[in-house]
Amino acid sequence: MVTTLNKPSSLIHEIRLEKVGHWNLFKFSESLQGRMETLLEKKKADQLAPDELAELDAIGELDRIFTHINAMLAAQDANQ
Repeated sequence: MVTTLNKPSSLIHEIRLEKVGHWNLFKFSESLQGRMETLLEKKKADQLAPDELAELDAIGELDRIFTHINAMLAAQDANQ
């Protein structure tokens, strides 16, 4: 079986900028957020197929990147 690793950049169209309080933050679309939650539930139940695990890894990588960027934006705003 060959598993294809999804590139996080393949999901970039699922990222949007949303105003939260006085900050503009990067957020997942509702569909991507829902997909991540579904995959996490399947992972907890140990029911992930290899291609789903690769998909979850890609979404998780994107989540870490945008969480970091959002934290940097918030810190920059706090220092002004």
